[in-house]
Amino acid sequence: MKPKAKRQHRLSRHKRVRAKILGSAKRPRIAVFKSNRHVFVQFVDDTSGKTILSSKIISAKKSKIKGTKTTQAGSIGEMLAGKAKELGISEAVFDRGGFKFHGRIKAVADGLKKGGIKI
Repeated sequence: MKPKAKRQHRLSRHKRVRAKILGSAKRPRIAVFKSNRHVFVQFVDDTSGKTILSSKIISAKKSKIKGTKTTQAGSIGEMLAGKAKELGISEAVFDRGGFKFHGRIKAVADGLKKGGIKI
């Protein structure tokens, strides 16, 4: 499978997911994107079209969080859950971005749940 075809398949899966979920101010959408090096996480209010909270995992050389990429993804989820609690967010809708729900994507979701966010 060519790289472009692989990306197009992910984007079509992402469109299917986005057609079904919508974030609001009380229950934002948690959008996750992963590349080979980084994981980007955003809390998005779709009604106003604004990002409420965002973070990313920087490559292991620059990050203060140590461990494997999956471990880093879990700890970034916990950290974001704490920040979301401070903003009064206790529930959210999880948008996996067309990726399979395993590995780093699952680690972010588990970290958010461990931090007290209901998904």
